[in-house]
Amino acid sequence: MSDRKVEVGIVQMSCSADPAQNLAKSIEKIKEAAAKGAQIVCLQELFRSLYFCDIEDYANFKLAESIPGPSTEALSKVAKEEGVVIVASLFEKRTEGMYHNTTAVIDADGTYLGKYRKMHIPDDPGYYEKFYFTPGDMGYKVFKTKFATIGVLICWDQWYPEAARITALKGAEMLFYPTAIGWHKDQDDPTNNEQYQAWQTIQRSHSVANGIPVVSVNRIGAEGDMNFWGGSFITNSFGRVLYQGSHTDEEVHVESLSMTNSNEYRTHWPFLRDRRIDSYQPITKRFLDEDESD
Repeated sequence: MSDRKVEVGIVQMSCSADPAQNLAKSIEKIKEAAAKGAQIVCLQELFRSLYFCDIEDYANFKLAESIPGPSTEALSKVAKEEGVVIVASLFEKRTEGMYHNTTAVIDADGTYLGKYRKMHIPDDPGYYEKFYFTPGDMGYKVFKTKFATIGVLICWDQWYPEAARITALKGAEMLFYPTAIGWHKDQDDPTNNEQYQAWQTIQRSHSVANGIPVVSVNRIGAEGDMNFWGGSFITNSFGRVLYQGSHTDEEVHVESLSMTNSNEYRTHWPFLRDRRIDSYQPITKRFLDEDESD
């Protein structure tokens, strides 16, 4: 069987307070990725703005837009012109007073394929996302693009193996994680390193467990008290890191990913074959109290 390759591009960049400027910058970098041969290009989480969830401010709701809407319209034109699939993370206004952290997927002919709404919403110092976002209610999604069937999850979803597993079981040939995560400006280097390694390791484990590549795209730059740590990376179908970006620099990178290696890894490491689905009911519980643990 011949090896089917997909050229995947990622855009790691800093953002400004000007949404129009960020959109224009992203479009230029998508074109740069396409010129390098990219067939699918993924942007970082909430690329049109600074990461506004570091504070609770009602004025930030003005950044939201409909999906499909102005940004997807602009990106659809680029996708069609360049012949690339675009994975674009946006702040969605669903209706008056209801907002989501949402990623839109646009096919290589400019067709809007649909969206995924972030399921896991954090609420931590510097990441007050529950103030802004209603949890996703569309379930886990896959998108059949021109080049591959892709799964999209968003940032905090990264830490949940259930999300990756379900998306893989729905037929995703690779997982994309648009991300915005960083270090507090006063944090020490050992803690920084520990946090980055945990972040990368958990996502690599999703690649290993499901036998598919993972593409994780993070932002860079100092915003408020946060230094976003970049470090975007791409794995093969068994969690091996093929590319890792800088922690400080903007980068446009294209990686060739094998879509047929999944069969080899899944055959030699048959985790999906050996799943005991009859035993997994407890996973639907919030926690197993003593009287439920038997």
